[in-house]
Amino acid sequence: MSDATFAGIDVAKAYLDLAERPVGTHTRHANDAAGIAAICAHLQARSPTLVVLEATGGLEVPLAAALAVAGLPVAVVNPRQVRDFAKAVGQLAKTDALDAHLLARFAEVVRPEPRPLPDADAQNLSALLARRQQVLGMLVAEQQRLPTTTATLRPRVEAHIAWLRQERDELDRELRQQIRASPAWREDDDLLQSVPGIGPVLATTLIAELPELGRLNRKQIAALVGVAPLNCESGILRGRRIIWGGRARVRAALWMGTLVAVQRNPAIRAFYQRLVATGRPKKVALTAAMHKLLLVLNALLRQRIPWHDAAQPA
Repeated sequence: MSDATFAGIDVAKAYLDLAERPVGTHTRHANDAAGIAAICAHLQARSPTLVVLEATGGLEVPLAAALAVAGLPVAVVNPRQVRDFAKAVGQLAKTDALDAHLLARFAEVVRPEPRPLPDADAQNLSALLARRQQVLGMLVAEQQRLPTTTATLRPRVEAHIAWLRQERDELDRELRQQIRASPAWREDDDLLQSVPGIGPVLATTLIAELPELGRLNRKQIAALVGVAPLNCESGILRGRRIIWGGRARVRAALWMGTLVAVQRNPAIRAFYQRLVATGRPKKVALTAAMHKLLLVLNALLRQRIPWHDAAQPA
């Protein structure tokens, strides 16, 4: 459409840079309540086809929420996609204004699908899960540091390890309380944990970080998580297919769940052992088992049936 308008907003701690295409305008606003309100009012008057901003570790959330409440079509995109797009169009320089124009151009050319923001409960659940991952990272680091710590400092490190374990357990309790307090989440949690090998941590991760589970087809969900093998072929070259991209936190939790499933889940174990018996490397067989486990979980949530009632759910 000739009258279509596309907007890109570069989000920084202090400022919000707004660019629009095809008019090419640029304005800067403070990243505060007044600046967000001004951007929303301006864009509501313009009725853009799409507004794009990058995920910036949480800085974008207040603006994205305000745009969604204002009824504007907003897409929060992966910064890697935008960087690759910048390289493709030959934009090497980087300023806040240029980034805003690049985001507007990305919106016009790529047109990512606008997605509704998670509600407050879902955002809080995701934040708790992210904090748990941070605590686990610190706990692992301290445990690795302990053997080489001097006798003088050892009590301090041990005390920190004890505190981190207590914090991890408290976060686990809060996560489970939130899951069980929601009827919809509780039902999903029961369905997921009905699968042998799926524990509360993986179930919580899937509920918090993969709300699309059960709503997409098998190819879409595999690509979203990043477990769909990608071809590496050119001319006569036939490289190995690899998995790449997707939601790393979901994939990491799913990998750990797969390690348990190949021991405790009869269907996944048989699938894994069959691949190993045909000569596949164990890591390749585990990756394939992870892909199959994801498809099983996707099918269970789509069909709303527990594992023991499902016959070949994937």
